[in-house]
Amino acid sequence: LLLRFNRWEEATMKFGMMYEIQIPEPHYPGIERDRYHQVMAQAELGDEVGFDYFWTVEHHFLNEFSHCSAPEVLYGAISQRTKRIRIGHAVALLPEQYNHPVRVAERAAVLDIISDGRMDLGTGRSTTLTEMDGFEVDPEQTKAQWQEAIRMIPKMWTEDPFSHQGEFFNIPPRSVIPKPVQKPHPPLWVACSQPDSFTAAGEMGLGVLCFNLGGYGQLDERVAAYRAALKNADPVGSFVNDQIAALVIVYCNEDDEEAKRIGGPEGEWFVQNAERLYNPWQGRDVPDSYKFAVDAIQTERVNKVAQDHLDSGAFAMGNPDTIIEVMKKYQDAGVDQVLCFLQPGRLEHTRIMDSIKLIGKHVIPHFL
Repeated sequence: LLLRFNRWEEATMKFGMMYEIQIPEPHYPGIERDRYHQVMAQAELGDEVGFDYFWTVEHHFLNEFSHCSAPEVLYGAISQRTKRIRIGHAVALLPEQYNHPVRVAERAAVLDIISDGRMDLGTGRSTTLTEMDGFEVDPEQTKAQWQEAIRMIPKMWTEDPFSHQGEFFNIPPRSVIPKPVQKPHPPLWVACSQPDSFTAAGEMGLGVLCFNLGGYGQLDERVAAYRAALKNADPVGSFVNDQIAALVIVYCNEDDEEAKRIGGPEGEWFVQNAERLYNPWQGRDVPDSYKFAVDAIQTERVNKVAQDHLDSGAFAMGNPDTIIEVMKKYQDAGVDQVLCFLQPGRLEHTRIMDSIKLIGKHVIPHFL
C-alpha cells in the first residue's frame, strides 16, 4: 500500500519562512551574532502568528549573500523556541564532501526528536563552484551522489541494521541511531529548478522546493509535469510527499507604495548577488546537469528591474490585499506552499517583524 504524506487541510495553502541569513557589507563587530538572534526572534514570531514552516539554506563561503553554513545548529535552537512551526532543511547538501548521508540521517533524527516530530528534510547537490571547489566536489558526480544518498537516508531511519553497497558509499551492517519520532519517517523534499527535475521529483515521490524566481507564470508546465510523474511514483522513502513549495521575496507594509519602495531594492540586491554566484562557471566546462541553471542565470541578465519581478510575482511586496492577490495566483498555479523570503538584503529587523505580523494577521487567515 502506497502511503502519502498527510497534507494538512488539503484545500489550504501553507506559508513558510525562508532564509539565507543575508548580511550585506558594511559589517561591524558582532553583526553575525545580531543577525542570528534576529532570525530566531523572527522564527518565534512566525510560529506565534501562524506560519507553517521555517526553512533555511545550507551555503558555504558566500560572504554577504548567505551566512547560513551550519543550519542544523540553528534548527536546534529554533526547535526550543517554537511550539508548532515545522522546521526544514532547504536544503542539506548530499555530496559526501559536504555531508555524509549517515550524518544527515543522524542529525535529522535528533532534530525530529527534540522538536517533537516537526522536522522536514530537503536535500540537494549544490550549484555554485565557490562551494564545490572549496570542498573539492566534482560537479560531474554530484547528481549521481545525490541519487544514491537520498535512497539511503529513509532506509537508515526504518531499517535496523542498515547496510549499503553502491558506487560512492559502502556501509557494513550498522544501527543508525537515533531514529526519528515521525513514523515511518519525516517528509522528504528536493531542490528543483529545471523542468526535468520536477519530473524526477515526482517519479521519486519527493516534495518540490522550487527556488526559481520566475514568478507564478513559469510554474504551470513544471507543476503539470510533477503531478503527472506522481501518478506512477516509485518513492525513495516509505511514502509520497506530493507537495510543491515555491520561493517568493515578500515584504508586507500597511502602505502599498512604501512596501514597493522599501522592499524592491532589497529584492533586487538578492537577485543581483544570486546571479554573481554563477560567475565562476565562466570559462569552465558546464556539466549537462548544470547547464539549465547556468544558462537561465545568463538569460536573466537582461536588466531586470524591481517592477519586472513585481509584475511576475517573483516579488510579493505591498499591503496585505496586494500580497493576498499574488498568493492567490501561486495557489491557482498549483503551489501548496509559498516560501516567503523575508530577509532580503538590508531590510531592517523591525520592518521584517512588522511584515510577519501583517502576514499573520491578514494574509495567512485568508487561505485557511
